[in-house]
Formats: sequence, structure tokens, C-alpha cells
Amino acid sequence: MSEPARALLGRKVVVEVPATVANLGAGYDCLGLAIDLALVVSVEARSREEGRPSRADKLEVTGEGAGELEAGKTGKGNRFIEGLEAGLAATGFDDLDGVGWRIAMTNPIPLARGLGSSGAATVAGLLAAAVLGHPPGKLASLYASRLAEPSSELRQGLLALATRIEDHPDNVAPALLGGFVASLAVGGEVEAFRFDLPAELRVVLFIPDVRLATAEMRRVLPDVVPRADALANLARVAHGVAGIASGRLNVLRHLTEDRLHEPYRAAAFPELPELEAAARGAGAIGVCLAGSGSTIAAFALPDAVDSVGQALAQAAADRSLAGRVQVHAARNAGASIVADG
Repeated sequence: MSEPARALLGRKVVVEVPATVANLGAGYDCLGLAIDLALVVSVEARSREEGRPSRADKLEVTGEGAGELEAGKTGKGNRFIEGLEAGLAATGFDDLDGVGWRIAMTNPIPLARGLGSSGAATVAGLLAAAVLGHPPGKLASLYASRLAEPSSELRQGLLALATRIEDHPDNVAPALLGGFVASLAVGGEVEAFRFDLPAELRVVLFIPDVRLATAEMRRVLPDVVPRADALANLARVAHGVAGIASGRLNVLRHLTEDRLHEPYRAAAFPELPELEAAARGAGAIGVCLAGSGSTIAAFALPDAVDSVGQALAQAAADRSLAGRVQVHAARNAGASIVADG
């Protein structure tokens, strides 16, 4: 075992990363926002137990994924471990054969429902790696200020690594930075601009019991789209980003009207148009498919939350679509370091 790897032994880090709603309708693969539903992960570096085929000596999950993630893959296929080891490799920890991870996750983010569970796990792993790559306590004191600087090496490095693992930045950027984020990945670099969202914004979620894999939902998308649809989305994204930056929530009405992916994904999720119409009719400012689904995200002010939630639940019941309603606030705080020892 190398000396840098040996220095990790006994270190314990706890990080917290929010769930996200990506795309926001017209902002396919470039827009997203964070919500107050957060993954918390504790990871401790120990000497690897002999005979263990994986470096994950212990993986415990409470909440969503309990009894499933533990039995799944470790390393490649487990986004937290993949992010953790990619982050450590990027900072010079290239010999981890003698290191074993003891990981405990408290996860309220539903899996394969479009709320960024994979992106949150990736960011959690990368942030944990960044902490472990510094002496105990050192990064925590500098982290918030470094992340707030658009040109900071830490921010750019975490965004680039997370995007490389996830393939697109729309989930990982708001998971890392919080708030409303517009992001662009070009040539291995990622630029992201974030804005705080008003405290009164509520996100009313209808989370179906149906899982929709991102890869499968991407396969239903066409390679070529009509020019009029592309122009309609461009206008909505420009209008929406400018409006959010100006503090205008009403722009969510048009921003969440999409013509590039939702009409095609409705073929695999036929209840989508009816649920969206029900939420709009009940007073939602805007409503869209969260990520690639199956969650429906409706945006509302506090006085409309109950009616929007009831409308979503009733529309789903009318179509025999099982699921649950959850209400969350937008979260302006991004990923955070809870403990570093």
C-alpha cells in the first residue's frame, strides 16, 4: 500500500447531497434545480479485509434502495464508489488495493424516478474524495467559498468529473451547487451558472411506483426533430433562464412546455400528458417530467400546493397509476460536508 493510501486509513467523512429535478421541460440536459430531499453518506477508510473481491467492505443503506443497493455492484455500477475512487485518482491516490470502504447511506431519493439519485451519489462520492484528499478539517473550512467562485479549481474539477461519470451536467450541477442551475459541457469542461430560488417556491411531486430507466427513456427520442420544435425550446430556455435570474417564477409556465423529449417519452409513459394537464388546471405555475421520469414535478406557490397535489393524485388514480405525492421546497444550498475526521 502506498503512503498516500495509508494516510487515508481511519479517516471518516460524512457528506450530504440534494435530490434534483432536471430538464425542467424545455431545458433538456442543461437545466436543473435542487430540492430539500437529501442523500447522506458516511464513508470510512479501513484496511481492506482479506479475500474481499471489492473495496466496499461494508455497504449499508437506509431508506430508498435498502436491501437492493447492498446486494448490487460495488465499484463500477455503484455511483458513490465510482465517484469516490475517480475523485481520489484525480488527486493522486492511484494505489488503493489495500483500502476498504465502510459506507452507510441514508437515502430518501427514489431510485430510477428522475430525481437525480445517481447524480447525487456521484457528487457525494466526489465530494468525499475531495475531503479525504486534504488533511482533516482543512477542506471544510474553505469549501463553501471555493464552491461559490465560478472559476475555482475545486468547483470546475468536481463538475467536470461528475459530468464525465454521469454523461450530462443537468443533475450533477444543481446537486453540487444548489438552487437553479444552467450548465453547459464543452470539450471536457463544464460551465455552470446558478441562481437562488425564492423561498416560497414549492415542488409538488407525484412519484409513481413505476421505474423508468434513463437509458431506455433516451432510446425513444428521435435523432432529428422539426425546426419549429427546436426553436420553440430555444426561446423557452432563454426566456426561462432570464426570468429566473430576475426572480420571476411565472416564467416556469412556458419553460416547462417542452417539444423535444416529453412528447416522445409519453409513448413509454402515456399517463404523462393527463397528469400534467391536471396539475396545471389545479393552479401549478408549471409542470414537467422530472429528468427522464417517472416522477411528475409541479411548481406551485404555498396556497396552491394542496389543490395541485390532490389533482395529481386523482388523475393518477383515474388511470390506475399507483404512486405517492410529496411536497418539497427548492433548496439553495448544494452539497455539503457534514463531518470530517
